[in-house]
Amino acid sequence: MSVTTLFPDRSPADGGVVTGVYRYAARKGAIEAVDLAAADLGLSVREVRDAVASLVESRLLRVDDSEGRRFVPVDPELAAASLVSSVEREIYQRRELIDQIRERMGAFRSEYAGAGHGSAASAVEYLVGAMEVRGFLKTAGDACRDEVLAMQAGGGDVEDLSQMYLALLARGVAVRIICQHRNRADVSTRMLLKRLTDAGAAVFTVSHVPRSAVVFDRALVVMFGVDGDGEASVARVRNHGIAQFLLDLFNHLWETATPLEGVEVGYANVADDLQQAIAALMAKGYTDEVVARKLGMSVRSCRRHIATLMRDLDATSRFQAGVQAARRYLGAAG
Repeated sequence: MSVTTLFPDRSPADGGVVTGVYRYAARKGAIEAVDLAAADLGLSVREVRDAVASLVESRLLRVDDSEGRRFVPVDPELAAASLVSSVEREIYQRRELIDQIRERMGAFRSEYAGAGHGSAASAVEYLVGAMEVRGFLKTAGDACRDEVLAMQAGGGDVEDLSQMYLALLARGVAVRIICQHRNRADVSTRMLLKRLTDAGAAVFTVSHVPRSAVVFDRALVVMFGVDGDGEASVARVRNHGIAQFLLDLFNHLWETATPLEGVEVGYANVADDLQQAIAALMAKGYTDEVVARKLGMSVRSCRRHIATLMRDLDATSRFQAGVQAARRYLGAAG
């Protein structure tokens, strides 16, 4: 980010002065006196005083004496974290206020709907941007009292939401998570899942999760995605019918899913499930790349499973293996 972006109310020339004053403070270790810094930099006292004020406001300088004459430079990363923290805190507070307003107005919703008004669209709210999404999820997590059910399509979702899950578990909220088999083979994701299971979460895996979604207290549904510009987004839904649909889908997946059981390495406990899913996709004529993408695994791992399947079935082609395997699994299921 450029100085002119960081200090949008200043001209490029002013931005250069601010940068020069910060560089001077970093080199000297501190600005002992504004007039001395002005003399060393060849600037007017007013220019340096204005630059110092801007840097203090941006947390890049801190006052180090009771008379406010000595200024010490601050690590830009720490300054940014301080500024972002205050912005996020304001977002959380505003979200809480919004929820309070919605709760108060909710008392009148049934009266309005009973008179023949209302729209399903009013039950859906879209949020775009990582900061907005994080702020909302914290508010939703803080308001949750009993249970969270999560379907997670990507390994990154586990990492993004793990802190919220741990906070919920610490408060005694039940957390059940369904994620994809591939998370068993990813070391970093596996360690995150172990931390969650150790804290009391129930984690199961399936071959494929169609979309990431979380249901809070069987009422508030959050569906994850990205907008047209690639930014993280969520759809926040307060609709009984949609919530029930997600609950039914979750329960269906849960019944067919495999428990993590200590987070074992690899796919050992889910081999049959994976081969069945691979066979069904092969029988439809999908390429290795498409099969791998649909099952959320690398093409290399997918091809290894296909080779094992073809060898076990003594098949001469991918299609033949897919059809034979699909018939075998269908017969076993029947």
